[in-house]
Amino acid sequence: MAKHDLSSHHFQRKISDFCEVRIAPLASKRMLQSINTFLVGLVIHRQPPPIVNGRMDWTAIGQSCGIENQLTAELKKALRPGLDAIIRWLGEPPAVDDIQSMKTRTKSRNAVRRKVETATRSGPRQILSDKTPAQSSSMPRGPQPKPISSFPEPLFEATDDPVSFHDALVYHMRRIGESYWQLYRAVVRLGETFDDKTLLSWVQGERVPRSLTSFEILSRIERRYRLAPDYFKTKLPHQSRSLYGHDMGDISAAERRRLAWHLPDDFSSLPFSKREEIIEWVRRVIISGSTDYRRYQAAATKQRYAIRFPGITYGGGTLSPRPQMNPDSTSHNPEAFEDPDLLSGVVDAPPRLTMEMADLIRFKTSTLTAIGFQRNGVWGEETASQKVEHLGLMFGALAASPASVVKGRGVPLSQLTFGLLIFPGVWDWYLQWREQRRGFYTKWEEDMLMVAQALTRAEVGWIRQHPELLKKVQPIEGLIAPEEIEFAARDWHGACDAFHRHAANRSKEIQRVMRVHRDPFEPIMVVLEADSPLSEYRKITDEILKRMPDENRYPRAAAEAVRSFLLLRLGLHLGLRQKNLRQLRLCPRGHFPTSERRLEDMKCGELRWSDRENGWEVLIPAIAFKNSGSSFFGQKPFRLMLPDLLDLYKYLEAYIDRHRGVLLGPAKDPGTLFVKTVKTTSLDAAYDSTKFYEAWRTVIQRYGIYNPYTGRGAVKGLLPHGPHNLRDILATHILKQTGSYEQASYAIQDTPDVVQQHYGRFLPQDKAALAAKILNQVWEAA
Repeated sequence: MAKHDLSSHHFQRKISDFCEVRIAPLASKRMLQSINTFLVGLVIHRQPPPIVNGRMDWTAIGQSCGIENQLTAELKKALRPGLDAIIRWLGEPPAVDDIQSMKTRTKSRNAVRRKVETATRSGPRQILSDKTPAQSSSMPRGPQPKPISSFPEPLFEATDDPVSFHDALVYHMRRIGESYWQLYRAVVRLGETFDDKTLLSWVQGERVPRSLTSFEILSRIERRYRLAPDYFKTKLPHQSRSLYGHDMGDISAAERRRLAWHLPDDFSSLPFSKREEIIEWVRRVIISGSTDYRRYQAAATKQRYAIRFPGITYGGGTLSPRPQMNPDSTSHNPEAFEDPDLLSGVVDAPPRLTMEMADLIRFKTSTLTAIGFQRNGVWGEETASQKVEHLGLMFGALAASPASVVKGRGVPLSQLTFGLLIFPGVWDWYLQWREQRRGFYTKWEEDMLMVAQALTRAEVGWIRQHPELLKKVQPIEGLIAPEEIEFAARDWHGACDAFHRHAANRSKEIQRVMRVHRDPFEPIMVVLEADSPLSEYRKITDEILKRMPDENRYPRAAAEAVRSFLLLRLGLHLGLRQKNLRQLRLCPRGHFPTSERRLEDMKCGELRWSDRENGWEVLIPAIAFKNSGSSFFGQKPFRLMLPDLLDLYKYLEAYIDRHRGVLLGPAKDPGTLFVKTVKTTSLDAAYDSTKFYEAWRTVIQRYGIYNPYTGRGAVKGLLPHGPHNLRDILATHILKQTGSYEQASYAIQDTPDVVQQHYGRFLPQDKAALAAKILNQVWEAA
């Protein structure tokens, strides 16, 4: 068979494949068959498609296919690449594109487009072929088109290396001597739907690659121009931006967004087993964290059972009413319990229990006690918030249905009262219930028993001073016998004394067997084991700067990156607890700083510019700290000048001047240094404790944890954690450098005893190494 016959048969198959891919979705079977027959006939007879005045004659094409009334603009657009391919195969000059774009353009953009179209499309195109093309009378005037080859020779050697993606692409196109249209025809294959307008937008600097398809085209350009792999990718303005288009199976859209950041660019081209391995690793290590406590916490959060107290001050605000759940979603008998919501989730406390809780919080938080009452100690805002939550969990466990996954006690809501808390049977059931859920006792149970003792302590206990609570208590089978209620009615103080002794004994028993479930050092163990923990953790800030987006193109992403950088840098310099760092207020340069007395009333600190020291200063009154009575403060405020090291002032002032406003948008300024990214659904720009923890955790997930599949991340073996772990890192770093618990306590505003018990990880080998370092100096000097 002749060589051209072999070529013809091969091209016929390609044309048929083109029809199946591009035409079939838009046409009926009859139309598809007619179009396929027409195109294959052109190849067999080596005839170009009908062209009039250099343009496709769609009327003649429609008549030849028998679809003259059904040839829509969309079908013409889909059919055009196939006709162009036949023209190129025959070696004929291409027809002028007569399908007008439906998008409206501005006048200036039209001028640019016409200039590019004139330079690239108006001239005829010569395709490398073994056949000399026939001259056409309709061929436009001008020079012969430049032949296209797989690896064109450059017009000059590459002596420059532009920094930006747009400049680099234009530079290398100019080095090869190609227009964007020639490049498009060379890298986009038959049957692919990649739009030439996308490539034009890259050339004009309007857009950058984002999808997997765009990155595949980019890699073809790199191979065509003989550039290093990922040459253009390294010049993109947003290095940490995730790609879209990954094949993740039936994973939900919300989880896809969380996973996409941590997947390699070639994820979709990997074998199925490798993709499963990567997703499992990302879920286990980055998303959830692979500690035993994190796995328990993830499972426990799916079983909601707490009782909430709306309208009670809770962490500085009031809880909004919870949307009612659908009781029809359960199969449990609704007559067995008053509230079917107890089968599946969190419920609001009944009015009587809410009033009792409000009275307790008022008793423990007010400046002065009511006449006739006594107390020992006052709860701060954070402590009160914690006690409300913990007592809500206890009441929720008592009220939850035994038939639910929580396996509660099933006490009706109408019987819940603080008067139940003086009966030993209630506490023994709750302690054993928690032990069965977790598998062992922890310090949490001991702390709850301490609360019970405080509430029933002689003369100062809140329950002790409210005997009327007993009137609402009813017998509960297995928990409270009628005889116990009668005894408490006869001798209220005797019943409180008996329970106080019982709680004290239970506390001692639990202390003997309790275990540590949440090891605070576990997520950061790889950092603490380093010779210089602070230097190891500081690598995360370098990773953030390395992947900083272009502020001009991505202002919000750049603002979030600068905020992440400052979160870690200020945390490492200040060693504050989450609350103090989160509530730190901002006084911009040139503004009058807030007075110390006003900050004491607000119980928060402030970042302000000091003209005397010519630098940024942090001032926090002692009363704002959790351990305000510590000997570290001596009733004096905490004051620290931030050092201008490694561009700290540069990014701090850029955040204050520009980035913080981008994050706020139209929202009201809460006055704090760190603000959330305000979205259309945001109610407040200020962080609460949960959102601040999540923001910190997100920074660690994106920049801190080393991902072996993407090569991103700063520290191998790091796990997700919150801002409180910074205090462990600072204390351990100073201990390893100096061996002094007192100096370590200075870094975190605490005492040496607290550092030794909770923060510093100073092992025997660390102590021996520090001593050996001093002793070895004698031998080195000898």
